[in-house]
Parts: sequence; structure tokens; C-alpha cells
Amino acid sequence: MDPWYKVVTPREEVREGRSFNPDEFAIDLAQVVNGTAPRDYRDPVQFFSRTFFTQALTEHTGTVLRRLSGRTESTAPVLSLVTQFGGGKTHTLTALYHLAKSGQRAGDLNGVQDVLKTSGVTVPDQVRVATFVGSAWDPAEGKETPWIDVIRQILGAKESETLGAGFRNAAPGTETLGNIFREADAPVLILFDEVLNFINRYPGMADQFYSFLQNLTVSVAGTTHVAAVVSLPRSQVEMTETDREWQERITKVINRVAQDLIANDETEISEVVRRRLFENLGSPRTRQRVAKAYADWCFERSARLPSEWTAVDTATNDTRARDFLQRRFEACYPFHPATLSVFQRKWSALPQFQKTRGALAMLAQWISSASSEQFKQARNEPLITLGSAPLHIPSFRETVLAQLGERRLSTAIDVDLAGETARSKPLDADTKGSLRDIHKRVGTAMLFESSGGMIDRVAHLPELRFALGEPDVETTTIDNAAAALAETGFFIRRAGADGYRIHHQATLRKAVADLRASLDEETEVKPAIRKLVEQEFSKGTRIQKVYFPEDSTAVSDDPRMTLVVMNPDEEWREDNHIPSRISQWTRERGRSPRLYPAALVWCIRKPGRDLRDKVELWLAWQKVKSEIDAGTMGPEFERRDLEELGRHTRNAEEEAVEEVSASYRHVALQDSQTENGLKTIDLGAGYASGNGTLTERVVAALKANALLNESVGASYIE
Repeated sequence: MDPWYKVVTPREEVREGRSFNPDEFAIDLAQVVNGTAPRDYRDPVQFFSRTFFTQALTEHTGTVLRRLSGRTESTAPVLSLVTQFGGGKTHTLTALYHLAKSGQRAGDLNGVQDVLKTSGVTVPDQVRVATFVGSAWDPAEGKETPWIDVIRQILGAKESETLGAGFRNAAPGTETLGNIFREADAPVLILFDEVLNFINRYPGMADQFYSFLQNLTVSVAGTTHVAAVVSLPRSQVEMTETDREWQERITKVINRVAQDLIANDETEISEVVRRRLFENLGSPRTRQRVAKAYADWCFERSARLPSEWTAVDTATNDTRARDFLQRRFEACYPFHPATLSVFQRKWSALPQFQKTRGALAMLAQWISSASSEQFKQARNEPLITLGSAPLHIPSFRETVLAQLGERRLSTAIDVDLAGETARSKPLDADTKGSLRDIHKRVGTAMLFESSGGMIDRVAHLPELRFALGEPDVETTTIDNAAAALAETGFFIRRAGADGYRIHHQATLRKAVADLRASLDEETEVKPAIRKLVEQEFSKGTRIQKVYFPEDSTAVSDDPRMTLVVMNPDEEWREDNHIPSRISQWTRERGRSPRLYPAALVWCIRKPGRDLRDKVELWLAWQKVKSEIDAGTMGPEFERRDLEELGRHTRNAEEEAVEEVSASYRHVALQDSQTENGLKTIDLGAGYASGNGTLTERVVAALKANALLNESVGASYIE
């Protein structure tokens, strides 16, 4: 299958990196009205070519048009747009503005004909449109107050006796407003945006402005051919206490006659995003081929994927079920459905998330980066999946963190996922083809699916399988990658039986790693290794032992079998000095020849850092536990981490003990028939828990090689 970036064509501003800021997708209604907005917003043709009429926008538009046409049945006179920041309020207001200004010509604009057919009306000609944008409004001659400005826009060039000097100090009453609507002698549409911003900047006008809105809603309700739309933010993030009070007051007065409309139905976000980010989606045949491959993959593994994506009517046959899945993938192409739906499923509850605006800014930068040469050399994905998010790019990471509302997550991303020394990198060192960077991709999907740990969201395995699964990747591979990353990551936690979360708070593993790095090799690590080795060799069979001899004189010369345990700092390799030294020490004690060289059995550690690493880890866990028990560490960790502290410490100790048995696997003893005078035996990768003590393993190996007998043989006596 062709990679998506060879099929689709992003819009010019996406390709050139001019759409990475959420504000680039924010429409300023004041700029649209005065003609200074970008052409994509101020030109109705351009605007509607990039606008997808969602069900919500269709309903909003139809309601206003019916009201302007004089139809009042089941049609509220005032509409309040309620969404989170970036949820489509101003886009809806701009669409209404362009439609009202276009009049009968509106039917020629992209998508509008279907809206008119649905609403059963046409756009009236010569609609009087008045706009008030609180963030842009300032008093000036002819618009000394918001109500004077709105009334002058309604009346246009007409002179009106109703505009007396008293309006400078007090808002007009309902009767005056009714007269103005009649004097306009045309349908009237009034659009309000950013009203809280105005109240914040001009607190002296706040009470009269409130009265104006109150009287306006009453007057509009008693008049035909007039509609008012007010946008109100749902989120209270970044609001002062005064803002919240005015928000509540304005909402109450408007809602007496208003109908709440939730702007931008996110179930249709795929089409919204595609219209805004892509010029061309390529060949329909390519989309169908890719969608079918993914749909077949999902259908065959439906029991292991989220039911909301794969569940179909029980009466539906297999063919129809596959077709249903294929249509869902086609509708989102070139995105994987999970890539778009995660913002509605998991991010919509985040206070800082700007919904459509925030998602578009992230995806624009995502697409621009992913279609670059760097990405082409990495993986050729048929769809844009969650795992391909370019978190290694600082600017993209900042965009993501701003929408999550938690910049402290940058450390977690750097340490576990996308930094130069990220914990995922060693795990991905040998991955290639369709599995390339599988651990990093799984971790990235965890971040998005768990909302960065900012709210009570968990990345469940079925969700990760669906988000990252593709025809050449099995679900078990994704499961294994998630488990491996959770075992090594410093900011990744398990949650429940099948869930994972990434959070800005480090796990105990991070504290252990930090304490491990602070261990002193001479005073802590080496003594601990020696003590553990001596402890393990002392178990079991009572055979004479000598530990860590500094020279040959430290090993006695007597007929009893003696097990000589070499220093853990020394390791057995055929090409180093250890074999020759042991050979000499076997033949001589000091400067004298030995009488009983065959009584010596040497035990030497295998090459590598395994034993040192395991002991260091055990010491670090012990230190963490001691500090937590002493109360000098602990509040920054989650309760579950603290509850499992004892288990982790015991496991680390057990692994260190096991590694002693696995490391001391080389045995050497006298053999005059060999070139260096030694016979060597490899005990194999034995473990203490299953093969007896270390000493017993040595004895068993000697017996197996006919080098040790329980009794004296007859030929020896003779």
C-alpha cells in the first residue's frame, strides 16, 4: 500500500508551515467584517470551499434563516452558541454573516444549497447585519456605546429620530428597539462575539450593556424577521471571578428566550479536518484499497479491539460488517480513525483543549513533519496513526503540551519516548520494517490515549491495538511492546488489568535510577557484590573454600578439595591473563611447587556487567525503600507505586542472587594434558532456584565429567 503522503496533497499553508499556531485557525469576526481577515475567511467562496456543514452547523444556519424569513414556529429568536474555546463559535457566526450578506447569491456557494433544501427556505435579500465583537470594539464617533454601534449598523445610512443623545448614557428600552427593527424595513441579524472580553475592558459600561442584551432579547422575541446569535464560552479556564459572575448573569438573561446550540459536532470532525488541511485526497481507488486492508485486519481481530469500532448488528452478515468497517476507514482517510477520535473520546474534557482549533494546529504540524524526508526514511504508513506524532520536534511537542495544559510532561516525553537517550530507544534498536520504532509508537499512542495523565483517562490495550494495528503488525506485538515500555519507562504506569498512563510524575523506577547513579563503586557496589557471592557459595555442601585470593599464597596446599572463588572484578576469557595466572597458581604456591595441585577447583565469573547491574539495582531499591520508610521521600509518588515497593525490592534481591549463579559458570582445574595445564568446565546458565546451590552445581559437574568420586577406586589403592 502506498504511504499516505504520496497520495494526498496538503494545502499550501500546511506544506509551508504557516498553520502551526492554533490562532491560525481562529477566525476574527471583526476582521471579516472590515475586510482585513485572510482571504480564506473574508471571501465567501473561499470560506465555504473549506467549510463542511456538520449537522450542528446545518441546524444553526437553518434556524436563523427560517427566523429571518419570518417563520417563527419552533424557531427560537435568540440562539446562544455554547462551546469550549476553539469549538467553532466564530466559524458559525462567520458562516451566518456571509450567508446573510450574500442574499439570494448564497445558493451558489459550496454546500449551501443542501442547507437551504434541508431548512426549506431561501436566504432573504438585503438582510441588515449588525456585528459586535467585544475583543475588537472601542468607542469612536458614531459608535460611542455598543448599542449605538449595533443600531447604526441596523439602520445603515438612514437617519433615525430614535437615536437621541440619551443613548450615550443608557441602553435603549424594548419599545425603542422594536421601533428600530420596524424602521429597518428588512430582516435583521445581530451577531455577538467575545462579550466577556468587552466587559473586562470596559467595566464602566458593563451594567448598561447587560441591560441592552436583556432588552434586546425581549424585543427580538416579540418581532418577526429578526434573529440574534450570541457566542458564550463553556470553559471557565483563564476566567477571573468577575468574568465568571458576568458569564452566569448573561447566560441567564439570554437563556430566558434563547435556544442553546452546541457548535461543531465532533463526530464529523474528520470531514472538517480534511477540508481545512488538504487540497486533494488522491485516488478514490487508493482510499478504498487501504480502507479495505485495515477493515479486514480489524474484522479478523474484532474480539481484541474496542467494541465501539467493530460492533455491528448481530443480524449483519460478515460481508456487510466488513463493508461497514471499510466505510469508517474511508471516511477518515488519510487519518486512522483513532487519530481523530481521540480528541473527542479522551481530550474533550481537558480544560485547556481548544477542540477544533487545537486539533487542527496539531494535525497541521503533524502532517508537515510526517511528510518530510526524515519521516519517509523511517516508516511508510498507509494511514496517519497516533504513533507517528513527531514528539521529537520541540515546536510540535509544545503545541501538544499547550493543549494538554501540562508542560511538565516534556520531561516524560523526553525521557521515555522521544529524547536522544529515551528509554524506548534501546528497545527499538533492532526493530525494522513494519515494526520499526514500535515501542516509541506505542508510547506515543499511550500519551494521546491517556490524555497525558491530566484527567482520569487510561490507554487500554484494545485501544492501543486498534490505533497502531495494521496488516503487517499483530496485536500481540503491540501488547509486548507496551509491557516492555512500562517495565523500563520512568513515567509510564500500569493502570488496572490492561491499561497504561503517562504522567508528569515520575515512577519509583526514576528514583531508583537516580539513586543507582549515585552509588559509590568502591564503598558500596564492590563490597555488596563480594558479600553476595560469598553468601551464595557458602550455602550447601561443606567443602573447603577460599574467597577472592590476592595471590597464590592465599590458597593453602593440602590434599583436601578446595573451591577457590575468584574476585568478581575478574572474568574468564581465553584471551586475557586469568587462565595463565590460575594455571601458575595451580602449579605453585608462592615460589614453591604445590604437592596437591589436583585438589584445587577454581570458580570464575563470566564476562559482562550482568552481576554488577543486578546488584546496583538491588542496592538502589533498598535505598529508596529506606528513604521512604524514613519519611524523607514518598509524597511525590502514587499510592500504587508505594504499595508495590516491597515487592520490587524483594524481586531485585532475588534477581541479584540468581545472577551470582548465572555469572559464576566457569570452573577450572589441573589437567596436564592441555596446553595451559587446565581443564575448563562451563556450568551453563544455571539459576539458584532450580539447580541447587552453587557449590552443589560445581560438585555435580565434576562428577559428571568423572573428575570426582565418592570413594577411592581399586586401581588407585593398588
